[in-house]
Amino acid sequence: MPATTFTRGPVRAAERSPAPDLARGFMLLLIAIANTPYYLWASEMSAGASHPSDGSAIDKVADFLIIVLVDLRTYPMFAFLFGYGMMQLYNRQTASGTSPDTARRLLQKRNGLLLAFGFVHAALLWMGDVLGAYGLAGLLMVWLFFQVKDRTLLVWTWVLGGLLTIGTAFAVVGAWFTAQLPADDPVARELAAGFATSTGESMTTTSYLASISERLAFWVLGTVGQGVLMLVVPMMLLLAFWAGRRRILENPGDHLPLLRSVAVVGLTIGWLGPLPSALDHVGAFGVPDHAAWVFLPVQVLTGFFGGLGYVALFGLIGHRVAQRRTGTPSGNLFLTDGPFAGAVQAVGKRSLTSYLLQSVLCAPVLAAWGLGLGQHLGSASMLLYAVLVWTLTVAFAVWQERTGRRGPAEVALRRLVYGRPVQAPAA
Repeated sequence: MPATTFTRGPVRAAERSPAPDLARGFMLLLIAIANTPYYLWASEMSAGASHPSDGSAIDKVADFLIIVLVDLRTYPMFAFLFGYGMMQLYNRQTASGTSPDTARRLLQKRNGLLLAFGFVHAALLWMGDVLGAYGLAGLLMVWLFFQVKDRTLLVWTWVLGGLLTIGTAFAVVGAWFTAQLPADDPVARELAAGFATSTGESMTTTSYLASISERLAFWVLGTVGQGVLMLVVPMMLLLAFWAGRRRILENPGDHLPLLRSVAVVGLTIGWLGPLPSALDHVGAFGVPDHAAWVFLPVQVLTGFFGGLGYVALFGLIGHRVAQRRTGTPSGNLFLTDGPFAGAVQAVGKRSLTSYLLQSVLCAPVLAAWGLGLGQHLGSASMLLYAVLVWTLTVAFAVWQERTGRRGPAEVALRRLVYGRPVQAPAA
């Protein structure tokens, strides 16, 4: 059997660079925060944002910050890191002698398993699962674009970005005309209902069995919509393939001008774009409720730039961490990179486990079918709960890092993808 048919195992510690793991670890904090409004199931949500329409002044401050800094910015960032990880896996496989076709089949097997993981995650705990969306998008994008030229990746990113921009422009114009209609106009009501965000009864039902079907129905729509139809995830995967071929996050020092430009432009657009929605939510900017749906497409478009900006920012941070290392990357993270950077990287190395652990710590405690604590929390207290949940995942990841253990979800996924280790025959 030719050597190129052998598949090497998963990434080794010495092969990891700090930037991707730092980004994944911090991104999980943003994901925990982004999910907070959905757990406030007893609150009435505002028309222009998925946040409670009532609440104290500190609740409004929390909402404002989350809308500007977090909402619809985390999943594009996660999508880029997911696509970048696929290219890293492919590069390692082919560099070790695995044939390109075998390496791509390995990627597709992994994407299919993530889709299955997402299904189980949604059925058991969390209707807002993103694993399914990334798995579905990964299957499509690897099939269609993984072998194309760099120029094709960029051209298609521009094409999809142009479609998203045109759609957003039409939404803004349509919302302006909608705002001129009376609130009880049938067209206005239909548009507002079409863009309304709802978790159905998956949070409010007291029956766990009944919540399963509600979660899965929400998950199917979200997987297709977020993974494909909203266009942001496919765009991020295309750019991640391009960046992965250049190893931009593994070697950020070689790409500092690019990373700085993307960070400045991306974060500027990503933070300015949501301001109208945030101002409207706190009552400083008036948009009729039946036209407030316009904030969603604007958030989606500017969230693409915000996600890229966050990725570039952590590329720069990763460069600084790598420069300050006092030991080798394969040594103790907490000694080589410092306690905080090492802890965040420990979470990033176990991002799948940490992501699923968030649902374990949130859904049974906050949903009505569990302890129902979400009924009694506001935006600010829920924000603190999300930070606490992330902190607990950090503590768990640090314990695993110090004891030399991998995340249980990563172990399961790797075993399913790679099977038992295969050794090449002796020469």
